Amino acid sequence: MFDSDSPGNIAPLPVQIPVDDPSPSGKKKIKYRKWRAGLDERLIGPRPKNPHKHRTLFISYTHLGTPGCKAELLLDFLRHNETETLYLVGDIIDGWRIKRSWYWSASHNAVVQEILRKARKGTNVVYVPGNHDEALRDYTGLNFGGVDVVGETIHETADGRRFLIIHGDQFDSVVKYARWLAHLGDRAYDMALLANNWLHEIRRFMGLPYWSLSAYLKNRVKNAVEYISSYEQAVAREARERDVDGIICGHIHHAEIREMDGVLYCNDGDWVESCTAIAEDATGAFRILAWHLFSWEQEGAGDGLASRTVANAA
Repeated sequence: MFDSDSPGNIAPLPVQIPVDDPSPSGKKKIKYRKWRAGLDERLIGPRPKNPHKHRTLFISYTHLGTPGCKAELLLDFLRHNETETLYLVGDIIDGWRIKRSWYWSASHNAVVQEILRKARKGTNVVYVPGNHDEALRDYTGLNFGGVDVVGETIHETADGRRFLIIHGDQFDSVVKYARWLAHLGDRAYDMALLANNWLHEIRRFMGLPYWSLSAYLKNRVKNAVEYISSYEQAVAREARERDVDGIICGHIHHAEIREMDGVLYCNDGDWVESCTAIAEDATGAFRILAWHLFSWEQEGAGDGLASRTVANAA
């Protein structure tokens, strides 16, 4: 583990740049490794002087411990966005995948350290475990490194509204009643994310913005669209039965803010496909933020945060 308070304590993965391979393929490898080294330097460089300020941030489905996690984009997001309260709405660490095979890169470590740094600096960090990090549900009510672990909680907005914060796997019939099928589907999803990860690296190297192949395909499969709709209805129904103004969850990797039968349904998306979070401002209004570009790639595009606003709800 390393301390992200000081850039000097974060060591990027060593990058060796050969200089004796004049072939076209060799030149491409050299160019990629130089780009890779420059990316590492920017991610661990001086902290931003004017980060975006929020009252509350909600993130979930980061899936640290898997190759599909967009840890570098997430690290850049966390460094450039400060908040009074940070909710980790489940599936932050993918215990299912880690049980099968170990994967943990320096960028994943840096994300954990950045979250712990926020807790040390006064951010109220609340961890609501999901199904992929369900082992942490045995430790609800405890505090680790300034991070409170809870099964669920109620968040009160700046304008006095009450929102149930829950991961949401409780409303997934496959996870609840057919765990073998959920694990089988998880393996297939890992394969889709692996292809998505390769595409992401190629597009990044070519200077193209982030685009998710898996999300594109999922949104065009009828059964997947119907599943998302039924899930949203079940979650909204739970909010009405709990007599709260709305619910904020994750689980289905589909960021959304919309009114449903008198309650506000909010889903903060994920950091394997959409790279999204939900932010609450000082007035109590929510909006979805999509962080598809690194902070330095947003320069010259005006207010990057405003341009990444997907949805607003008061």
